[in-house]
Amino acid sequence: MGGRNTVLLDAISWSIPLVSDIPTIIFGADVTHPETGEDSSPSIAAVVASQDWPEVTKHAGLVCAQAHRQELIQDLYKTWHDPQRGTVTGGMIRELLISFRKATGQKPLRIIFYRDGVSEGQFYQVLLYELDAIRKACASLEPNYQPPVTFVVVQKRHHTRLFTNNHKDRSSMDKSGNILPGTVVDSKICHPTEFDFYLCSHAGIQGTSRPAHYHVLWDENNFTADEMQTLTNNLCYTYARCTRSVSVVPPAYYAHLAAFRARFYMEPEMSENQTSKSSNGTNGGLVKPLPAVKEKVKRVMFYC
Repeated sequence: MGGRNTVLLDAISWSIPLVSDIPTIIFGADVTHPETGEDSSPSIAAVVASQDWPEVTKHAGLVCAQAHRQELIQDLYKTWHDPQRGTVTGGMIRELLISFRKATGQKPLRIIFYRDGVSEGQFYQVLLYELDAIRKACASLEPNYQPPVTFVVVQKRHHTRLFTNNHKDRSSMDKSGNILPGTVVDSKICHPTEFDFYLCSHAGIQGTSRPAHYHVLWDENNFTADEMQTLTNNLCYTYARCTRSVSVVPPAYYAHLAAFRARFYMEPEMSENQTSKSSNGTNGGLVKPLPAVKEKVKRVMFYC
């Protein structure tokens, strides 16, 4: 089955709005930072992207190390000078777009980008930097290749909880007394002018469910609120690790797992007598790169 455990029925019947009609790639991205008090380790960024269309369930992942506590993903797009080949372009977005083309035989004509782990104060800084990197990566593959991008930030760290109106009506509740999976709130408690919504996509097992907060910062694909919410909720049923729906959209979840896993691949710290050259441990701004992901494993969901 090529590593696929589940596929959406809508995907097989080609009926997902704004995904099934033209080749669409769905990205997930996250950055994990070292623990508090650890001022020498780099931050690790991970980006995953769907490799099958129209199913959007199999995701290839790439990871890279970057400066300590840097939230913007530095390696989305990069250029460097090679003595033989001149200016060379690369980066994680470019590599994943090429890999999608090899896997499906089509170039993506629409991009949906789920970005995890961004606080509200950094929304527009991250959007400007990373959207620009996505555009440059596309343009480096073909002149005039600019697929429309939808950029969505996923947040789990907030204090909003949702409850049913009538505590005596068991039909509007889960076994655990939580709201039913698939509950969406996109008015009253959301931003008055921006496109955001709370989605509780999972069935709570214990305690009070925490809904995920999705903030659509940029939308060139003109999703309606219903289309975006339905797509996000449906994707939550395709998570490879379990047979239930999960609380966060799987591409963002996979990126988090890949970044967390990559920390184990880092070389152990040097011995005490070889102290690092700078107090923040990044050797005067140089970050030691992570070992490259092997070619055999690149298209496999090794991080699950």
